[in-house]
Amino acid sequence: MAKINKVLIANRGEIAVRVIRSCRHLGIKTVAVYSKVDASMPHVLLADEGVCIGEAASSESYLVIDKILDAAKKTGADAIHPGYGFLSENAAFAQRCNEENIIFIGPRPNAIEAMGDKTKARELMEANGVPLPPGTATALKDIEEAESVANKIGYPVMIKAAAGGGGKGMRIVYKKEDFAASIRTARSEAKSAFGDDRVYVEKYLENPRHIEFQIIADNHGNVVHLFDRECSVQRRHQKVIEEAPSPFLDDDLRARMAEVAVKAAESCNYTGAGTVEFLADKHRNFYFLEMNTRLQVEHPVTEYITGLDLVALQLLVAEGKKLPFEQNDIKKRGHAIECRICAEDPEENFLPSTGLLKRFNIPSGIGVRVDAGIDAGQTVTINYDPLLAKLITYGSDRDEAIRRMKIALEEYGIDGCKTTIPFCHFAMEHPVFQSGQYDTHFIGQYYKPAENKKSDNKTAHLATAVLFDAIRGNGNGTVNGAEPEMIQDGMGTDAGWWRNRR
Repeated sequence: MAKINKVLIANRGEIAVRVIRSCRHLGIKTVAVYSKVDASMPHVLLADEGVCIGEAASSESYLVIDKILDAAKKTGADAIHPGYGFLSENAAFAQRCNEENIIFIGPRPNAIEAMGDKTKARELMEANGVPLPPGTATALKDIEEAESVANKIGYPVMIKAAAGGGGKGMRIVYKKEDFAASIRTARSEAKSAFGDDRVYVEKYLENPRHIEFQIIADNHGNVVHLFDRECSVQRRHQKVIEEAPSPFLDDDLRARMAEVAVKAAESCNYTGAGTVEFLADKHRNFYFLEMNTRLQVEHPVTEYITGLDLVALQLLVAEGKKLPFEQNDIKKRGHAIECRICAEDPEENFLPSTGLLKRFNIPSGIGVRVDAGIDAGQTVTINYDPLLAKLITYGSDRDEAIRRMKIALEEYGIDGCKTTIPFCHFAMEHPVFQSGQYDTHFIGQYYKPAENKKSDNKTAHLATAVLFDAIRGNGNGTVNGAEPEMIQDGMGTDAGWWRNRR
């Protein structure tokens, strides 16, 4: 059993800030790595130490394993937290950490490899009786074989990259005439994104819901779930708004999906935090989609409804300790919603937006949390993911969480680039979202920027934001006077088990 004394965070932005804050609460020293353009970012300033690892391009900095490991050795870090993205699901990186006697805060390399390759994951899930959508368990050899499979399962079908994720190398095909061209495009995109052009085909579920279960497992055979999240509001197969628990699930369906999620984790001898993702159709059938072997962007909504700090749990498991609870000890309370505040222009099909942030003033109040990785005076570039911050609200029920989110979005003040705030406000106001009866087509079906521009309301919201800015004048871009890990707001949760860990 190892004691972690210093953690290097192999990431940047809001997730690096998030990890650093949990480490600080636990009395663990931290090391930030940064590219040259990130030298003044909040995660660098918040950490105990910082090491520059190269130029702005990820391929010359955050994705270079040797530079990350050299920084850990140079600073004496005995553990590395990969965050999400970059090297977080790279089995070779996890293995290198093991070889260098540095604790990798995540699952074992073989689990990352098993679940990272989507066709291998499908084969493993099929062998363990986990429900899969109709399609191929293995990568397709040629277009003729792919067309034969598509004809057998029936259109529409989904083409997916075997080594992929994040919407890369994915194509929906509605008719046979478009299939061959779509296969070629998907393979090309997969090759460019992952260096691997293998694809597979599965039945496309119409009106699907994207639902995932958070799991956590230790090295002593204990695996539990921390309930579900709904992630169906997406653009280009990437999430924009998430909530917990899912408004689609009843107690019976939730229990059945949770059982399968735990089974999926057990099948690959999983340890640490992970997420098992499903698609559910309108008939309430559900199917395994993939397993993400890392912390998710949307983990704060789970923290709100359970009162648990997922990063602290990752550290505890990495030290070899047992989970401090059993499944029956974990209760869900209330409802939480997360809006991703991205540097994108929702009126122009969510295209990236860049610029100098003249203003970055965050909302506050009961049940409001902001995880941010940038601040006023800093520049949003095209070098990295456009996520600026995550805005999370919590309420005793879903209606209260939505009301708090609408107010928080109105208070948020950002000048210097376009953001997803107007779209998020549109979603909170839309009756389909408010009813909970939405699916992954929500944006395509309902968001028509030319028709939905708010004039008088937008002016009023801006006036409100300016007023709050004048009163607060903080713009600190981190979190509203409280740490993001355990904001209780009357939840009545007990954080003592992790505060007293050391």
